[in-house]
Amino acid sequence: MTMKHVFRSLLILVLMAGLNNCKKDPGIGGDASIHGNVHARHYNSTFTTLISEYNAPDVYVYLIFGNDISYGKRIKTTYDGTFEFKYLYQGDYKIYVYSIDSAAVVNGEVRPDSAVIKNISISGRKERNDAGEFQIFK
Repeated sequence: MTMKHVFRSLLILVLMAGLNNCKKDPGIGGDASIHGNVHARHYNSTFTTLISEYNAPDVYVYLIFGNDISYGKRIKTTYDGTFEFKYLYQGDYKIYVYSIDSAAVVNGEVRPDSAVIKNISISGRKERNDAGEFQIFK
């Protein structure tokens, strides 16, 4: 075998190995999406009377990619409480929003807001996944 053939064979092997390692981790850059909405229930200060409930506009929604420990993307809900994370790769995601901790309010404790969390998996390249409704307290 000539040097030219050896070089060509090695090049083909390297290219094939590279193609096999093209699996993308969860994150931005794909064709899939996750959408949902945030619904708020507004109570009085002792959580004894429901004042109003509505689809919550301008609420931050956070998206964690795979096993990351912090969020990779944050968006706000639209005027009608809906949100959508676009251009995602296949994989596992965690979505969360913050809500007043009603148990702390009733017990007279002061605690930071608690997270309402959902785990979502995208298995199809162009999948449009519905995360459903997030119920929060205001």
